[in-house]
Amino acid sequence: MSVQERKARERADRERLIVATARELAEQQGWDAVTTRRLAERIEYSQPVLYSHFRGKREIIGAVALQGATELAAAVRAAAAAADGPRERVAALARAYLDFAERNPAVYDALFQLDGGLAYAREDTPAPLKDAFAALMETLGEVAGDALHPGVFTETFWAALHGLATLTRAGRLPAEFAAERVRLLVERLAVV
Repeated sequence: MSVQERKARERADRERLIVATARELAEQQGWDAVTTRRLAERIEYSQPVLYSHFRGKREIIGAVALQGATELAAAVRAAAAAADGPRERVAALARAYLDFAERNPAVYDALFQLDGGLAYAREDTPAPLKDAFAALMETLGEVAGDALHPGVFTETFWAALHGLATLTRAGRLPAEFAAERVRLLVERLAVV
């Protein structure tokens, strides 16, 4: 291995460590606790080293969001693949989405609440974000019906899921009716 290859590998390892540490700290204490000073202390590198990877917290949030988008896409695809029938796939997708939001609140915030400097719904949207949307549309497109564009249906269904995730997490919706909400969403929106 050349010196250049070793340095590139070490740089990639440091970047993964920064993102993993930011994510861990955010999940434990919230995004307000994530500062470049605290990250530098936790990863045992100087702040200038951290800044050589990310210009600041905003870019770190963006990196966590991209990682989260990849994980969310995998989770909804796996859930949908394990279900039989279009409505069952949509219900499985909805549960997987809501479970992801509940299990990973800081990552969910990085994806959908915080400014990570990422473009959404544009040509220059990063591939992991496009893929997460595609993972939703693969299943939701099956039940959009002929009168609706699959992308518009996916956006609407996703907005409903996001609302459920956000309101449930904020304590505005009682958790005991979560399954009923998913059932209602699937029954009223999914055309089969």
